[in-house]
Amino acid sequence: MYPERFSNLPAYAFPRLRNLLDAHAPGGEVIAMTIGEPRHAFPAFVGDVINQTLSEFGKYPTNEGAPDLLAAIAGWVAGRYGVTLKGDQILALNGTREGLYNASMALCPEVKNGQQPVVLMPNPFYQVYAIGAISVNAEPVFVPATAQTGHLPDYASLPEDILNRTTIAYICSPANPQGAVAGRDYWTNLITLAEKHDFRIFADECYSEIYRDSPPAGALEIAQEMGADPERVVVFHSLSKRSNLPGLRSGFAAGGPQSIARMRQLRAYAGAPLPLPLQHVAAKAWGDETHVIENRALYAEKFDLADKIFADVPGYASPEAGFFLWLPVKDGEAAALKLWQETGVRVLPGAYLSRDVNGENPGAGYIRVALVAPKEETQRGLTLIRNCLYN
Repeated sequence: MYPERFSNLPAYAFPRLRNLLDAHAPGGEVIAMTIGEPRHAFPAFVGDVINQTLSEFGKYPTNEGAPDLLAAIAGWVAGRYGVTLKGDQILALNGTREGLYNASMALCPEVKNGQQPVVLMPNPFYQVYAIGAISVNAEPVFVPATAQTGHLPDYASLPEDILNRTTIAYICSPANPQGAVAGRDYWTNLITLAEKHDFRIFADECYSEIYRDSPPAGALEIAQEMGADPERVVVFHSLSKRSNLPGLRSGFAAGGPQSIARMRQLRAYAGAPLPLPLQHVAAKAWGDETHVIENRALYAEKFDLADKIFADVPGYASPEAGFFLWLPVKDGEAAALKLWQETGVRVLPGAYLSRDVNGENPGAGYIRVALVAPKEETQRGLTLIRNCLYN
């Protein structure tokens, strides 16, 4: 029997979008700006590494990650954040969505202080956070991440009874969809709150390498500087955005050895390790920064375009990082439908990434626009959005 706690889940964002738009003809050449699927070229070495290791498709891959991959990840974390990780602090993932979900399964207790546990998450949010909470029978608490809070959730403002039941707090920095970055003060305050109320922080840092000015601080970095409990933070990273390899399905989780041991144990029974040739590709990608720098420069050009095109739009906020625009509109669904019918540009209503809480949806007055296409196509799409919705 289907568990009752799953019975009232809203439809996922993209089926909802198809229901909204697909009964209507596009008003021009289709320009897809909905999904965060990078369309820049991935590194040229990918094919060579697969060809060189092709025979290893005939072997079962290791559960925790091949030694060369774990070493490459540890080297990247040390260079990027100044944090030294041992092998038992890293778990290779078949895409970070797997890790963000299974971390809840492995690390959320059944009760806390004799009560139902709470899992905190920003609102809007990556939908797997909520499913992870529901799957372990925790209470998901959706905390507004709006312009008033700097587009990051203010977990410290929650009532004590919620914080005392909290077992996990998800945080995405740079944020999807708003592009906000958690600075050092934000991380310090959140880690301090987690230490006080004894919960773990799941830091989704998958957009960390697409930034405009300074590299965003990381949760492990700040936790180490603070001398926090090593088990306090688990971070999640991916090659999907950093290296334009969404189809590789390669990411990692890193944290305290006890947290990673429990995640590894669950994954031994319920996980799907990445094939060894693809793990070798991932190891090569984590060890190379040249393609990352080139990729970041391409996104910077498109953000500069966006800043010029939307400069006089009231409420426009130039994102600090990531590759989305979070554009203010009166009604996200109405704006997405109008844009589709009149121009052929396809965007995502912000309400599809958020939940209604006390009758309010913090994404309802926005559309999310992905800047993943080549520069010329992106410019056409942004210009059409500007002329259609803001004139």
